[in-house]
Amino acid sequence: MTDSYTLPSQVQLLPATPQLKGLMTIIRAKDTPRADFIFYADRIIRLLVEEGLNHLPVINKDVETPTGATYNGIDFEGRICGVSIMRAGESMEQGLRECCRSVRIGKILIQRDEETHQPKLFYAKLPKDIASRYVLLLDPMLATGGSAMQAVQVLLENNVQEDRIIFLNLIASPEGIDAFVKKYPKIKIVAGEVDETLDENKYIIPGVGDFGCR
Repeated sequence: MTDSYTLPSQVQLLPATPQLKGLMTIIRAKDTPRADFIFYADRIIRLLVEEGLNHLPVINKDVETPTGATYNGIDFEGRICGVSIMRAGESMEQGLRECCRSVRIGKILIQRDEETHQPKLFYAKLPKDIASRYVLLLDPMLATGGSAMQAVQVLLENNVQEDRIIFLNLIASPEGIDAFVKKYPKIKIVAGEVDETLDENKYIIPGVGDFGCR
């Protein structure tokens, strides 16, 4: 992210810790072996899911501890589900399952036309009660924002409320963020890092290349 770029208020970045920078360095290196790429990307995904869960509404809940004392805690308000944007978004499903037991996960297949760079919807399978749930939308890369915006449109057509969607991605471009928040200002984006720009082929720079093929 360049110094001149102002991050919209809808975007929450993971804290820029040495741990995160080290993990990003590993997955960005072109000579990182596939097994290492998957392992360290999974660690970042877990951090994203944990941060995404922090943005869900909560209610007060008191529990009795084994000592007989009362602990003033909280509980999540409502139910959640994940929706992955295939194919790359499927790589984030395990991280969500590790944080949320028995979570329901839907899938949306959107592919980009390499000539027009426009997204095309091919397939969608969502939980039947998705309209009553908070949705964690999963896609590791936010480049042009076209696929993500198309996926959100599918969710809205299935009666999901816009302000109940949280979009999780590892790396985003300023162009993708601006396009996304302009169209869907009520959606929170949780990202690992924001990169500099897009190249002439609409790939994020410096990026990680094609995430799904790494």
